Amino acid sequence: MVLAPDAATWQAIAADISSATGSPFSVSRAEPTGGGSINRAFRLDGGGRSFFVKLNSAGRLQMFEAEQAGLMELAATKTVRVPAPICCGSDAHFSWIALEHLEFGSGKGGLAARGARLALLHRSTAANFGWNRDNTIGSTPQHNEWCSDWIIFLREHRIGFQLRLAQRNDYRGRLLSSGEKLLSRLDAFFAGYRPEASLLHGDLWGGNAAVLADGEPAIFDPAVYYGDREAEVAMTELFGGFPQGFYRGYEDAWPLDPGYRVRKRLYNLYHLLNHLNLFGASYLAQAQDAIDGLLGEIHG
Repeated sequence: MVLAPDAATWQAIAADISSATGSPFSVSRAEPTGGGSINRAFRLDGGGRSFFVKLNSAGRLQMFEAEQAGLMELAATKTVRVPAPICCGSDAHFSWIALEHLEFGSGKGGLAARGARLALLHRSTAANFGWNRDNTIGSTPQHNEWCSDWIIFLREHRIGFQLRLAQRNDYRGRLLSSGEKLLSRLDAFFAGYRPEASLLHGDLWGGNAAVLADGEPAIFDPAVYYGDREAEVAMTELFGGFPQGFYRGYEDAWPLDPGYRVRKRLYNLYHLLNHLNLFGASYLAQAQDAIDGLLGEIHG
């Protein structure tokens, strides 16, 4: 658990914000707020300005630097609203990222527009799969070495990586043997389908999206890379899903391939394995069921 910072750390963060914005800032109030299970988060107020700041241990600076770069990559497309990154830094005890503070609204309107915005983001493409730097998914390393072949990228840097990590975490036996069998048959899920390398948020579930007070949809806490857009849409369905209007808006803007019905389970296996590695055995049965179901699609 990340401890609360002392006055010296708040002063260091305020100095970073002052330098980045070109306007002096001092913290008059630091209010704890929701920031997920990985970081501690605060709203900093001072001089009529507010910032959203996430904190972790000093060794996590690269995680925040990658998040900052990911937000800048998403913002550059001018397709979706993200919090503007202000700065990131560290001292002897903490690392941090300071972001534009967004005022969330209470409504869930504009679902079709939110789906269409995501489809527009996915029209931003690269020549290869991956990204120009590694980042994290939660607190798990996410390797993004550029690769011209999506199946190889998925096998080596996504599902295969998580299976190797699960083995190091003492999840072996049938999970590992069936997972390795699935990896050897990934080609079966891509007959007649060649995905483009779309810019992805990378960790898009309901907790990382919101509607702002002015009604504009926003996304945040990214794990950016270029990959199959189906992987993004699949994750939006994983933990409760988005309302149906969101998916209608997406498909009206860019229809999904019929094979998505099966491939979404393959893509969500990556996140189930990551949750197994992050949070423990409560995700083991769900991950194993997903592998068994995918193998059944091949042999069925």
